[in-house]
Amino acid sequence: QHAESNDGGRLIGADIQTYISKRFNVNYQLGNVYRLLHSLELSWITTRSKHPKQSKEAQEAFKKV
Repeated sequence: QHAESNDGGRLIGADIQTYISKRFNVNYQLGNVYRLLHSLELSWITTRSKHPKQSKEAQEAFKKV
């Protein structure tokens, strides 16, 4: 689902495994999916996660102190 949408989001190996299976009718074990990604020189890039109770206003106020 993530691989086919344009709104971004995180992809994990299982998502890619499912995509390959549906798109190419080929079944890879999860470890082999990661091996394939590595052989294609693809790397894991993600943004830093944020705490759900994080407050932008509180951070700005703290910076002013």
